[in-house]
Amino acid sequence: MINNLLLDPNVGFVLLVGGFVFAILALFSPGTGILEVGALFALLLAGYTLVTLPVNGWAIVVMIVAVFPLVFAVRGPRGGSRGRSTLFLVAGIFLLILGSIFVFRTAQGGPAVNPILAVIVSGGSGLLLWFMARKSLEAALATPRHNLDRLIGMVGIARTDLRPEGTVYVGGEEWTAISSSYIPSGAAIKVIARQGLILTVEQVKPEE
Repeated sequence: MINNLLLDPNVGFVLLVGGFVFAILALFSPGTGILEVGALFALLLAGYTLVTLPVNGWAIVVMIVAVFPLVFAVRGPRGGSRGRSTLFLVAGIFLLILGSIFVFRTAQGGPAVNPILAVIVSGGSGLLLWFMARKSLEAALATPRHNLDRLIGMVGIARTDLRPEGTVYVGGEEWTAISSSYIPSGAAIKVIARQGLILTVEQVKPEE
């Protein structure tokens, strides 16, 4: 039953797009683990379909290439250009949609995915990625309204596991943070430095 489903190019298409979307969304909300696990599960199932059904190799390459501008758009613009980040974002989403639609092919060489399904899934995924990425870019490029250096030395709580990146709650707000060592969710943390809107933290030991 499951094997038959995975031999359907439409199912493989949905799994492949879902896996990529989960993986990219994990860049916007790091440290939760849920999106990462969902991406891995979907991509593993999609991988079975990819090695079983006829595929267009160039489309797979296009999907992989699409990840790079998306990563740059989200991770690169700390204090950078909003216009350039938006350009990379649009390019990444376009390449991801293009590759996913043509990844599976028929015996005659045409796309094997139902065109209506392709439009709905690709369009919905593109809009979701656009919305989430724009929110992330706005937060990354926004000019702080208060002195963030006041956070250095403050004690807070790890909202998620830091491996080494995650989310912490300090000074009445949630922040993206990194640590040189693993910090479990719920542990007390202290801010020791910051780079832009990214805090560097360490775990507060009981004796501290």
